[in-house]
Amino acid sequence: MTGTDIPIFPLNTVLFPDGYLPLRIFEQRYIEMVRECSLNASCFGVCLINNSEDSNKPATHMKVGTTAEIVDFSTLEDGLLGITARGKQRFILNNTRMRDNGLLMGDVEILDEPAVVEIPVEFSVLSMVTGRFMEQLAANYPAFKPRDLQDADANWVGYRLAELLPLDLDEKQVLLQMSDPLERLQVLVDVLPRFQEPAVS
Repeated sequence: MTGTDIPIFPLNTVLFPDGYLPLRIFEQRYIEMVRECSLNASCFGVCLINNSEDSNKPATHMKVGTTAEIVDFSTLEDGLLGITARGKQRFILNNTRMRDNGLLMGDVEILDEPAVVEIPVEFSVLSMVTGRFMEQLAANYPAFKPRDLQDADANWVGYRLAELLPLDLDEKQVLLQMSDPLERLQVLVDVLPRFQEPAVS
C-alpha cells in the first residue's frame, strides 16, 4: 500500500510488529499527534534515530519503521502524558515533510508480511526462550496465550526475541528490515550464545 500519510515519531528504539511501546509525551507537537491519532483512530510511525540532533545538523532516522497504534493513556507521576502503543505494520518511508508545529509527516509504503510459518525444529530453542520472556512480560502482550508457542509463528517469535533480547539498536534495525522470518531466526540463533550464562566449573 502506498501513499499513506502518517505522523513520524523518530525514537531511540526499534519497534516491531505486535511490540510493546510505553512513551512519555511532553513536546507539544507529539501531544497534538496523540490527540489526532486518538480522534481519528489512526496510527503514527516509529523510526529509529540514526544520529542525534545537535546545533550543526538535524537528526536523521532510518527509512524502515513500524506503525504504532495507541492502546492506553495515563497521567504519569510527573504530570506528563503517558501512552502505551503497540506495533502494527512495517513500512518504508518514501519522503517526509514538516508541519508548521515541527511534526514530521511521512509518505509510507506498508510492507507485506509473509504468511504464517511454523518454526522448524532446529529453531525450537527460540520458542523456549520466548516462553521464558512471556512468563515475565505476558501482561504487555494481552493477545498472547501459552499455547501459541506450541505451533508458534516464526514471524511472531522472531519479532519478540529481536525486541526483547539486549541487542544493539543497529542489530535490531537489521532484524526489522529482514523479510524472511527464517533468516531472522537464524540470526537470533547465532547471537543467542552471547546471552547465555557461562557454565560454573
